[in-house]
Amino acid sequence: MKASQRLLVKKSVNPANFNKGGLEKTLSAFSLTMMGVGAIVGSGIFITPGIIAAKYAGPAAMLSFVIAAVVCSLVALCYAEFSSTIPLAGSAYTYVYTVFGEFLAWILGWSLISEYLFAVSSVAVSWSSYFQNLMSGFGLKLPTFLTAAAGTAGVSGAGFNLIAFVVVLAVSLLLVGGLQESTRVNSIMVIVKILVIVLFIGVAIFFVKPANYHPFMPHGVSGLVKGASLAFYAYIGFDAVSTASEEVKNPKRNMPIGIVGSLVVASILYVAMAAVLVGVVHYSKLNVGDPVAYALAVIHQNWAAGIVSLGAVVGMTTVLIVMLYGGTRLLFAISRDGLLPKVFRTVSPHTKVPVKSTWIFGIIASVFAAVIPLDKIAELVNIGTLFAFAMVSIGVVFLRRHETLQQINSSFKVPFYPVLPVVSFLACVYLMLNLQAFTWHMFGIWLVIGIVIYFAYSYRHSRIRAGLRAKESKS
Repeated sequence: MKASQRLLVKKSVNPANFNKGGLEKTLSAFSLTMMGVGAIVGSGIFITPGIIAAKYAGPAAMLSFVIAAVVCSLVALCYAEFSSTIPLAGSAYTYVYTVFGEFLAWILGWSLISEYLFAVSSVAVSWSSYFQNLMSGFGLKLPTFLTAAAGTAGVSGAGFNLIAFVVVLAVSLLLVGGLQESTRVNSIMVIVKILVIVLFIGVAIFFVKPANYHPFMPHGVSGLVKGASLAFYAYIGFDAVSTASEEVKNPKRNMPIGIVGSLVVASILYVAMAAVLVGVVHYSKLNVGDPVAYALAVIHQNWAAGIVSLGAVVGMTTVLIVMLYGGTRLLFAISRDGLLPKVFRTVSPHTKVPVKSTWIFGIIASVFAAVIPLDKIAELVNIGTLFAFAMVSIGVVFLRRHETLQQINSSFKVPFYPVLPVVSFLACVYLMLNLQAFTWHMFGIWLVIGIVIYFAYSYRHSRIRAGLRAKESKS
């Protein structure tokens, strides 16, 4: 076999092995939906509607979220087909390995590692800031050098964000205790978060002024589309649900429900929040760091501001749980294929959780959160996610042509094939091309590091390639 062919060797999928991965099947459709909502609806729901309204879309911000939800739904349908057809850990990495081959799968997997790793780190830093605000209300305050990373504005010399460091380790401890326990805690927090959002909407809706909705689109269609581009990133996170497919009961039914259901719930919450927010306060006044708290102050309902802050902290905690979970399952899947050391695929016989993988990933993310400023660690999240979205979307076309998987007739199918997968692919590529040049430079550096690791370790330890070598030696 030629070297180029070896790089594109594909992962064989045997439906008979879907239940032999070593991970325990405990998740229901409800658990998956709560995971998805937990990942999508974080502190951003209290911030992005105001920013989009003030800078881009005006009162039409609610439509920006609708447009973004439509684009995300196309990707979600593609993920649903893959995850119900190939219920294995690894999400997009495993799907691409199956239809495109090992090298592209490694590139994608390495990109997703950056998504989950830097997402956890950046959310932990934001969690720290919100938590400090809550504590300051009780007169408690840590020294600045223990609450901000070195290089953060106003911090000189060495800095260590202790709160961000501790919260990531705490979530890691929760995850190693077992998936069922973790999802139960996540579900409770998601319900609390939804209740807080509903509380704000229920209180603020009585102060809506119809005049604030005029003009509805002050910056025209271009402003609406720009707002949708920003809103799209608010929905990033539902893909983490697909990493759980190997631990789902009846994945052919529950995976599509979990992925699409979480997107629907999150979309309703975002649209409702945007609609009420711009109705309460004129859109031109919402370009502030805490638009929801500002709106409550305008209508003299300050009593609810503390509850909203609590909701933001709870919201970010659920994001940490799901993204940290997704990262560990991705490492588990890559290691199981031999592309990373076997320590990442070791599963505890008691909890059925990859404990070592969870702690390694958690410790690295906690250190990043503690020492690197937020604006630096957030750069790689969006591009890695969009790359995965694009590959999964176009991958559906190749999935339908896969000889083995064509025999599985009970899986979810993307409607209006092949138009929707192609449109989804083009939309993701368009959004990637509109990212900042600095983001592309950082992404390029990250990929170079990944390629070096692949040829230094992964290529020689690939379990699939080892099987091919064994067959060639016998022939």
